[in-house]
Amino acid sequence: MKVTFVAQLSQMIVDPKNTSVPQLHGYLLGAIGPRPIAFASTLDKEGNPNLSPFSFFNVFSANPPIAIFSPSRRGRDNTTKHTYENVKELGEVVINVVTHDMVEQMSLASTEYPKGTNEFIKAGFTPIKSERVKPFRVKESPVQFECIVKEVVELGNEGGAGNLIICEVVLIHVDENVLDSDGRIDQTKIDLVGRMGGNFYVRAHGDALFEVAKPLQNMGIGVDQIPTDIRNSHVLTGNNLGQLGNVESIPNETEVNDFKLIELADIFVEFEDDAIALERTLHEKAKQYLKEGKVSEAWKTLLSFND
Repeated sequence: MKVTFVAQLSQMIVDPKNTSVPQLHGYLLGAIGPRPIAFASTLDKEGNPNLSPFSFFNVFSANPPIAIFSPSRRGRDNTTKHTYENVKELGEVVINVVTHDMVEQMSLASTEYPKGTNEFIKAGFTPIKSERVKPFRVKESPVQFECIVKEVVELGNEGGAGNLIICEVVLIHVDENVLDSDGRIDQTKIDLVGRMGGNFYVRAHGDALFEVAKPLQNMGIGVDQIPTDIRNSHVLTGNNLGQLGNVESIPNETEVNDFKLIELADIFVEFEDDAIALERTLHEKAKQYLKEGKVSEAWKTLLSFND
């Protein structure tokens, strides 16, 4: 393995061409995550069910609805996965999402049992018939995608090479218990898990969930338009600057003055003779506003210092 250390950046440089597949695999999976999990249900040509999870997976199109997952060739002996063999034979698959309540059983299903072994039985899952494809769905999964395999792209013929299974979703089953009042999937109810490096997973639940306003309808001013003294703050983080830069316009002088008189008067009185402490306190106050999602209040607080 060839590794170069760049002292001034404190970085380790990894050259894939001079790195063993297991080591490279570890770097890729350790750094790229959390990865969604495709719990793939297939059938072989004799009709034997197979169930296996894959974290090289995502959705890539909505029109047509396309999902892709990759059962890679085994690194130790260059053999192929039963899922790969089955989709080549039948051309159909059901992708089931994985929740925290089923993650241990899902992991058990990843055991490399002999061909023909029914992982539904081994892992204790309940198979239910699909409507448009032959492979079974996993009853315990709250969302199940019935898919037709459109193409299999083989990325190589050596151990560790991926095989992209390009699937078109032809039917989706959604448990009503994970829906909100508008019929959309509620991220606080579905309780998904994602794959990390090694034996680690992550749970998308509780405090792990947070919202970021999407700059789709609005044209944010950008970080470059934030006043220099705010942009160079020792209190605000890069995420904070991103929040500030995602507004279409900053508050005007009247709005800042009114906010200063009503909400910030005590701070200005307390630190009227200490400009450095005043600025830091205002920045800390603004940071708290940003944590609460109150971007306008944060802007007014920050602008009040030089008002």
